[in-house]
Amino acid sequence: MAGQKEMMIGGPYQVIYADPPWKYDFIPRKKERVENHYPTMSLEDICNLKFNIAKDAVLYLWTTAPKLLEGLQVMEAWGFKYKTHMVWDKGSPAYGFWFRAQYEVLMVGTRARFSPPGKHNRIPSVLEAKRTRHSEKPKEIRDLIKSWFPGCTQAGGIRP
Repeated sequence: MAGQKEMMIGGPYQVIYADPPWKYDFIPRKKERVENHYPTMSLEDICNLKFNIAKDAVLYLWTTAPKLLEGLQVMEAWGFKYKTHMVWDKGSPAYGFWFRAQYEVLMVGTRARFSPPGKHNRIPSVLEAKRTRHSEKPKEIRDLIKSWFPGCTQAGGIRP
């Protein structure tokens, strides 16, 4: 997918939840390739995605340890400033090259003025939840985000 792609109709969206289809450069065995599960996108194509984001907004962006720097680049390209992140502990290790990955990272960034969830709604920075299908994220995270910002326009963002 070269160039810019319009991802959403409507908006402007105040809450963005995105799980980009990251392309990995080093996958030595064909059976381990992400493309066996879904098409991927280059960093440039992900950065160039355009959608209707509100002036004051929050971004929840999934990434993996090898893609942390790229996650920060996407966040900046989409107009967000990094604030923090949490870790999803999947319960068992999977593929990896330096380490066998057992977790993914959910980065949080904001645009302009957007407040975090109230103190009584804040959760620990590590979520333990068993993995299910390839690349499927824990449903409870999406549900929590919806409950934290009930009056905001929300967009599911991009998902593989």
